Amino acid sequence: MIKRRSFITLILLSIITCGIYGIFFWYSYTDDLNTVCNGDGKQTRNYLITILLSIITCGIYYWIWLYGVGNRLYANAPRYRCRFTEDGTTILLWMIIGSLLCGFGTLYAQYILVRNMNSLAEQYNYDMHSNFQSFSN
Repeated sequence: MIKRRSFITLILLSIITCGIYGIFFWYSYTDDLNTVCNGDGKQTRNYLITILLSIITCGIYYWIWLYGVGNRLYANAPRYRCRFTEDGTTILLWMIIGSLLCGFGTLYAQYILVRNMNSLAEQYNYDMHSNFQSFSN
């Protein structure tokens, strides 16, 4: 079962823990993304590696990572009978515009990623439960 995530919890616990919860959140998110999108021929890089590469590239790699995650969610949506209007370009634009809008756009970009992942996770869990039920009968 893929866990449903709360964006509000992410924001609040990240503030309370000075960002430590955010690292845990995105690390788990990446693992679940790789599980849900398994079989699409792609692998999203581990979040800890993403942090290291982002430090080396002065934050540029983080934006590339978010772009890739947005595109991967968008590409796998039809597989789970979902339809998203936001892809990696939308996420990247919100990140760029958001950096000019006191960070609110970056929060919205992250919200989109959490919301879309929750939609895929819900369908993934339903499909796994349905397949288990039909297998056990």
